[in-house]
Order: sequence, then C-alpha cells, then structure tokens
Amino acid sequence: MQRSFFHLLGLCQRAGKLVSGDFAVRENMSRGKVKLLLIAMNTSERIKKDYLRAAELRSVPVSLVFTKEELGQAMGKSPRASVAILDDNFARGIAGLLEKGEM
Repeated sequence: MQRSFFHLLGLCQRAGKLVSGDFAVRENMSRGKVKLLLIAMNTSERIKKDYLRAAELRSVPVSLVFTKEELGQAMGKSPRASVAILDDNFARGIAGLLEKGEM
C-alpha cells in the first residue's frame, strides 16, 4: 500500500540516502550518485522533461509517482517535484514496491 512506500521513503531520508529539491537532485545526478529518481506526477511538463533527459543520459531509472504535495508530506517537507534515492538497497526496495503496485 501507499503506507509501505512512504514508510520506506521516510527510512531512506532518516538514513541520509535521499535528497530532494531541484538543486540537490541535479547536483547528485551530475555526480552520478542517484540510483532511482522519483518525479511527482503533477510536476510541470518542462521540468519533467529536464529530469527525464538528465536521467536518461546517466542511465538512472525513473518513476512518476504521487503528487508534489504527497512526496513532500512523506518527508515532512514542503511540496517536492523530485526525490533522488542515493542507495542501491533503498532504490531496489522502493522500485520493488512500485512494480508490485503497492503505492
């Protein structure tokens, strides 16, 4: 369910293996640290396109999930257009939940 996804996202943040916000996501993308990129569904098409292009150049898997408000709320922050997972294990866990439809 959505609860499992948000729980794992919260654990990832507390472990320091997650970054959010435009600058932090782009910085970590350019350094090759991002293992999974989550983009909010209600992000503008221009920004989605920029993130998708950057992820494709670096072969980073991408998922379009939830809204900016829901992503931000899951981390106890303001709305977030994107969230980057920096750890392989958390990325696999979150991707697994998304594949199972447990969101």
